[in-house]
Formats: sequence, structure tokens, C-alpha cells
Amino acid sequence: MGKYMLPYGHGTIEVEAPDSGYMGTYLPVREEQSPNEADLIKRALDCPIASRPVEELVKAGQKVVIIISDNTRPCPNEVLLPPLIERLNRAGVGDEDITIVVALGLHRKMTDQELEQAVSTEIYQRICVLNHDVDDVIPVGVTSRNTPVEVFRPVVAADVRICVGNVEFHYFAGFSGGAKAIIPGCASRKTVNANHGHMISDSAVAATLDGNPVREDLEEGVAMLGVDFIFNVVVNEQHQILAAASGDVTVAHRQLCKELSKSGLVPLPKAVDVAIVSAGGYPKDINLYQAQKALDNIATVVQPGGCLILFAQCGEGFGSGEFERWLTSGKTPDQLVFDIQEHFILGGHKAAAIAMVAQSIKVFLVTEGDFGHKPLVGLDVFADPANALVQAFKEVGPKATYAIFPLGASTLPTT
Repeated sequence: MGKYMLPYGHGTIEVEAPDSGYMGTYLPVREEQSPNEADLIKRALDCPIASRPVEELVKAGQKVVIIISDNTRPCPNEVLLPPLIERLNRAGVGDEDITIVVALGLHRKMTDQELEQAVSTEIYQRICVLNHDVDDVIPVGVTSRNTPVEVFRPVVAADVRICVGNVEFHYFAGFSGGAKAIIPGCASRKTVNANHGHMISDSAVAATLDGNPVREDLEEGVAMLGVDFIFNVVVNEQHQILAAASGDVTVAHRQLCKELSKSGLVPLPKAVDVAIVSAGGYPKDINLYQAQKALDNIATVVQPGGCLILFAQCGEGFGSGEFERWLTSGKTPDQLVFDIQEHFILGGHKAAAIAMVAQSIKVFLVTEGDFGHKPLVGLDVFADPANALVQAFKEVGPKATYAIFPLGASTLPTT
């Protein structure tokens, strides 16, 4: 038996699997040398893409809003904000004219303690930090796909808008980052529902931007408001910065998408019978709502009739009330897929995404999360990793091939 350590919450979990049938462990391609974060940040801010440096875009007296990710994203805000704010200060923008907005989308609000931890104590004590409020929004327009664009009032009211975030694969928007900080990050529930309703399109898939209706719709909506500058990064599993870019909201974002694709698109010789997958540890497995992304990334390389075992601690359980209602509805995967096609509901869309996978393969979830005693649509839940492995190979057969994906949310395998 082979022994493998997988990221799990803030630690690791050990997995034992047969020696026979093992096709390899697949990870994003990483440079052997540790990145020099300070150099990457300075170079990105000194040499923005398709834009002047941020300190040349602002002037004293302007109101500047900086939009950052919440704690479900592995973006090192506490590292990125100080050099950015220092340049704003140098250009004459005082701390009192800067507001940091946490792009929650429809996630829960962060506590005061979490906000301070996210931006650093020093920044938190100097600058106003706000949670986005889905109910305090201003209408901006309507996209060509009929998405009403409603954005958080302080973001609309600002003279200068700067988006800070990390770029990773997103299972229906193609990639995270860029304009996505505002839609869905700082949008109303109505806007998010309308935009995300396009996820059922065949073109709304990971690593695809051109022709992706979700990405095209959100970027069209954000363009109605305007973003003056972005500062985005790609990070590794230790949340270290591997690449950084600043500048134009679209051009700079696309550069990092290319960088991520070089490392994260991982070729496999052929599809496997069993995939052993970790979401990647915290915050990727903070809840099942987030961990689902790893499932979607890896499911495409599992043979029909095969099995995917997802390891996700899920300390915060489901992560969404609507998601929980759909997953515990008692319906079949086919019924959930039909329901989301008939009537899109945010939260339900995640359950339907799991159901789509479960239509062709078995999905086992190894977790400590409290999911009650109701069965989950499309998922078999295990507390013991060994039991999950035994059952998976029993389902598929003793000659099953398998591969291991320790960083499922950051790895997009191809065959």
C-alpha cells in the first residue's frame, strides 16, 4: 500500500491506496526556487500593463475604494495592501479618503476580527474597512444579456476604483480575479443571480474566457461603472505570490490567466477509474460550497462509472443555506439538474453542479463537517478515509487505475 499526505483544513490527512493501478500524483507546475514576493510586487506596481502607475492615476482629495477578497479566497491582502496604499499616500491621497471594501458576493459577512486579520492590524487601525452589503446598492445599467447591474453604493460613489485579488481557475467564470471583484463581489443579489444564471451554458467552463457568457456578461456590467486599476496575483498552496500584475482590468488580468494556465493545466496520459482529491486545505475547504470547485476541476478526468473521493474538512459546514436546502432535498441528481435549468437559484447552482458530476460517476466526500443525518444528493459522506477508499475500489473493481490530486482547486487536469 502507498501512503499519501493530503492537505486538509489547516493540516494534513493520510491516505493509503494500493500500489497497483497508481498512475501518479498530479500537482500544478511550480518553480523550485521560492518566489521573492517583494520583488514581484514592486515590479508589478512599477510596470503596470496597459496603464500608468497607480500613483499617476490619483490625486489629492479623490475618494479611492480598494476592493479585496473575503476569507474564502487565498489572496494575501495583508501583503498586497501596504505597498499599494503607500503609493496612494505618496500621490497625496490621505488615509481618510481611502475605503477598503470586502467583496463578499453572497457570502456571509466577515467579523471585525476577521477583517482586521485580512488587512493587518496596522491598516485596519488607519483605514475604513467595510463588508459589502447586497442591499445597499445603486443601479448602473443593464447588460446585453439582460443582467441588471446593481453595485454597492460606496463602490459606485468612489472617484477611483482599484480591484485587488488572486487569479485561479473558476469552474464556470473561467478564472477568478479582474472585474469579478465587482460582479459578483460587490453586486446585489439580483445581479449575481442573473449573471450566474449563464453557468448552465456549455461555454461556461474553467480556463475558458472567450465565448464564456458568465465572464463576458460580468465584464460588460463592470465596464458600465469602470475600474481604474487592478492588482492581481497568482499564489501557491502556501499562499505565496508566484506571479503579480497590475494595470488595466482586462489586459492585466489576461496576462495572469496565461501564467496560471502554464502551471495549473496538467496533462494526464488517460482518464482514471478513481481520483483521490483534496480541495487543497484551508480556505479551499472552509465549507462544502468552496470545496465543490475541486470536485468540478478533477471530475472531467474520471472514467464514466468511476469514483472521485474528495477530502475537505468543511469546518463551516455547507457554507450556504440555499445550497444546503438543495443538497438535502431528497431529489435525484437528474431532478436537480432539471430544476436548475428550469429556474436558476444561486446556491442551488452549486448543488446542481455536484449533481451533474454524479450523473456519470460516484462521488465520496471525506469530511469532519456537520452535514446532519440527511443524505446528500450526489454525495456519499465518510468520516473515515480508509472506509471511503475501500468502498471506492469495491465499486470500480480491483484493477482500477487511480491518480492523486493534492491541490484539486488549483489543478485542472487534461487528457
